[in-house]
Amino acid sequence: MKKKDKIRRKENLQRMLTDSEFTVKGKCVISLMLTKLDIINTFLLMKYNRTIIQMKTGRVKGYDSVCKKLSKKGLELDREIALEKINDLIGVRAICSYVDDIYRVADLLEKQKDIRIVKVKDYIKQPKKSGYQSLHMILDVAIAFQQETQWIRVELQLRTAAMDYWANLDHQLRYKRGKKETDMIDEELQQCAEVITQLDQKMLEVRKKIDRI
Repeated sequence: MKKKDKIRRKENLQRMLTDSEFTVKGKCVISLMLTKLDIINTFLLMKYNRTIIQMKTGRVKGYDSVCKKLSKKGLELDREIALEKINDLIGVRAICSYVDDIYRVADLLEKQKDIRIVKVKDYIKQPKKSGYQSLHMILDVAIAFQQETQWIRVELQLRTAAMDYWANLDHQLRYKRGKKETDMIDEELQQCAEVITQLDQKMLEVRKKIDRI
């Protein structure tokens, strides 16, 4: 591929992620998903008399992050390739109180007619080698845009507060690891992830005891 063509493709990719119809749609989908999560939270609050979703956020992936992910996958820095191969260009994250609440939220989302489930990756039942835990749902969400219904892809991550704490610290530490320390630090982070799992399980057991009372 010619150098000029590569530069043009990179510019188109950057434009898409900073100032384009895609970013507008992304913000619309994020707003819609956050509203859906609010409604689910209200419904579950009425049913269980406690808050299910503690926090929620959304973002459109930045240009540098997209370039890094494409390069990691061995793909060209190209707008169309990014749209086809990267499922989390638009991302939403919700922090739930307990592990079983994660599956309650996921179940209610799966029943909605304006959401299509593309793929579910359960890193809670099968954590990543690093120790990372989260439920990832790749969704196609219907939005009304310019007098027509369009289906936009978004990744939803559902975690407990403990899982989110571990993931955020792991993300920070990853960029500070030297090659010599990597194996040792990775092993310690895996041990921390096991502690996190035990904490989530213990808190769930305590809540169930209280529920029975």
